[in-house]
Amino acid sequence: MEKPTQADLDAIESQLGRTPRDVHAIAHRCPCGKPDVVETPPRLSDGTPFPTFYYATCPKLTGAISTLEGSGMMAAMQARLATDPELAGAYRAAHDDYLAARAALGMDVAEVEGISAGGMPDRVKCLHSLVAHSLGAGPGVNPFGDEALAALAEWWKDSPCE
Repeated sequence: MEKPTQADLDAIESQLGRTPRDVHAIAHRCPCGKPDVVETPPRLSDGTPFPTFYYATCPKLTGAISTLEGSGMMAAMQARLATDPELAGAYRAAHDDYLAARAALGMDVAEVEGISAGGMPDRVKCLHSLVAHSLGAGPGVNPFGDEALAALAEWWKDSPCE
């Protein structure tokens, strides 16, 4: 992870269409070099609890993920989660990894204790969070994030990043 530069923050502002809030680090970069996933602390500077540690910022990425969410992929994942104990164990381990990465910031925030993102560890609720986790943590950590990322293929290639 790397600290964001002013150029990173400007790119993120352009991606989001608003000033980014409390970007702690750049968790992943698109092949074009711009940030596409950031780390956000569990408590924002205004005092708001914020459990979403890995946050996808690139509109091309989030748009592609939204298309996947509309495809029924989450329902299929949820059904497999309920019947595959090995997959359920890997998904619980992804939840634990998410919590450990956030805890490494050294900020105890009681309101988000034990809460990760994307429905982990028992539901598949948000592919945006799961893909952001896979990109930020790397392959092999979040099985559903990795699956969704594989389905996205080379999402960045259809048009140049702005």
